[in-house]
Amino acid sequence: MSGAVQTGSASSTGAAAPAPTRPRRRWLLAVTVAWAVLLAGLTWLSVRNDPPTVREQRSLDQAGQVVDRAVGELARAAGAANLLELSPARISSGCRVTPFADGARLRREVVVLGATGDERAVLAGIADRLPASWRAGVGPGVDGPELRADAGEFVAVEGRPTVDGRVRLVVDTGCRPIGTGYIPALVTADGPETAALTAARQALHQPGDAVPELVIAPCPGGGLARTAWSATGPGPAASTTALAALAGNAPLLDQPPVYAYRSGAVTVLAELGADATRLAATVGCPD
Repeated sequence: MSGAVQTGSASSTGAAAPAPTRPRRRWLLAVTVAWAVLLAGLTWLSVRNDPPTVREQRSLDQAGQVVDRAVGELARAAGAANLLELSPARISSGCRVTPFADGARLRREVVVLGATGDERAVLAGIADRLPASWRAGVGPGVDGPELRADAGEFVAVEGRPTVDGRVRLVVDTGCRPIGTGYIPALVTADGPETAALTAARQALHQPGDAVPELVIAPCPGGGLARTAWSATGPGPAASTTALAALAGNAPLLDQPPVYAYRSGAVTVLAELGADATRLAATVGCPD
């Protein structure tokens, strides 16, 4: 048996097939380069002109605008009489967009009145008033009914009841490239929510020199939903009795330590803990 290694392939006549010629190799290389250039050009055009097709194509500063609009939609859908609070934005850093790129996650919350036993009806009513493009729906969850919706551009909306007569709606970007970062809109002008917050603070004998934080969201029909909130550290335990006069003895929610009431067009929410007291006064969107 011969130990020589044969190269090439044998034809049906026994002759070895010729190796590819150099012109053919050049032609194949030219086709490959042209194809790569074409793909790069199409990708560039897609990034510039097409809507994002994956979450990683929309940075946090861009997705933040979608989140703010979604909060306004939720505020309108909840109704001014049921809206309790727009919570401050929360940004969590340290997530991974890719194995080689860090990212951050933005969440905003809308808190709505939802009496125990009526949570599903409250969620269903909100889902019905959201834009049809959100495809909002309510189904069973681990701890009760859950609302799920898509606010667009991979921004998710979820809602579920808490255990104290409230429903919490969360708008979540998921992990995104940070870009220039999320910068919330600033409002310095006082409104009726600030006056209602001040009245609640005075009733609870809290220091009057604290400047409340303002949280806003654009209403779909124009204007702003607004929340003014403040918190104090440890001190004497506050009592809902001090707020009863402001509520006209007709609170919206009285499940200690949570208390809520209406003052004209403003809803005031109080969380009266032994370690801290938190107050929020909110004006919603017009229906």
